[in-house]
Amino acid sequence: MTVKQREKAFVQLGMFLNRHFSNQWLPKEERFHNDLLKLTAISFSYNGWFTPESISHALKGLAVMLNEEHLSDFSSNIKEPKNPKTAAVIMAGNIPAVGFHDLLCVLLSGHSILIKVSSDDPALIPFLAGMLIYFEQDFAPKINFSEGKLINFDAVIATGSDNTAKHFEYYFGKYPNIIRKNRSSIALLNGNESKEELHLLGKDIFQYYGLGCRNVCKLYVPEGYRFDGLFEALYDYKYVLDNKKYNNNYEYNRAIYLLDLLPFLDNNFLMIRESSNLHAPTSVLFFETYTNTEQLVEKITPLFSNLQCIVSNFEITGIKAIPFGKSQEPSIFDFADNVNTLDFLQNI
Repeated sequence: MTVKQREKAFVQLGMFLNRHFSNQWLPKEERFHNDLLKLTAISFSYNGWFTPESISHALKGLAVMLNEEHLSDFSSNIKEPKNPKTAAVIMAGNIPAVGFHDLLCVLLSGHSILIKVSSDDPALIPFLAGMLIYFEQDFAPKINFSEGKLINFDAVIATGSDNTAKHFEYYFGKYPNIIRKNRSSIALLNGNESKEELHLLGKDIFQYYGLGCRNVCKLYVPEGYRFDGLFEALYDYKYVLDNKKYNNNYEYNRAIYLLDLLPFLDNNFLMIRESSNLHAPTSVLFFETYTNTEQLVEKITPLFSNLQCIVSNFEITGIKAIPFGKSQEPSIFDFADNVNTLDFLQNI
């Protein structure tokens, strides 16, 4: 199986997802579309964070990622491995199908994959893997799943929290590895943002209920910044309270802040409070102030190793920012933790 054959299967998967969401089902694929509808409902009943809307957004993002032109550029430098290996991939489950990019990289590289799915997302990745095998049967022996202890592998890609990363490093440190820890995303505001830009920022904050490492959970604002305009621009996202799990987090964190007499701003579905911490709990947005650009750079430069995305509309030398509303729309070239997974796999 050549790189082009593998690439073609992923392109076909992307086309299938596009057909699914545009209701242009092919008769021979109808059973797969029905299976995906059932899996979407089951996933939501099993994990309340995985709403049908969140799953659809994630899978539509994969369809964009699997565009033929994008895939061709992405795989253009892949060299067939002389001795194909098996990469064990321990996947996260904070957002739907979040481990798919690792699956893509391993298989495009010509290696085999041993997948350990998250207990929070046990169905979507197996479905997508099954569709790949449907489009290219030679993938069948190259895709395996493990429910117990991982055995018979040559390299590891593991995604988890700072705490689980310590365990991963202990157990898998002797293998070639990528071990990912907690990452967060921030937004830099200068006070000149339009209402439309602040509304787009709401997507960066609330998509997937703020559970992804690409979700903005902290703002850097100029001294004296007034949050009235931001709250007004975010009003349309009040639907997050309809999710019981988000609502529970909001009520819990609000009660804690009130009991501890901690100051915070509140619009009845999001709390904003000043903090030097980077990682904010669900339903909370932290902020810090700055007096000038130089001080802002001083504040965030030491955080680069803990950041996934920086969202902003103004340019700062040495800081690569993405536009408002785009943090949860990664391209195929956006590697988690900014570690090139393809390069790693080419050298195991």
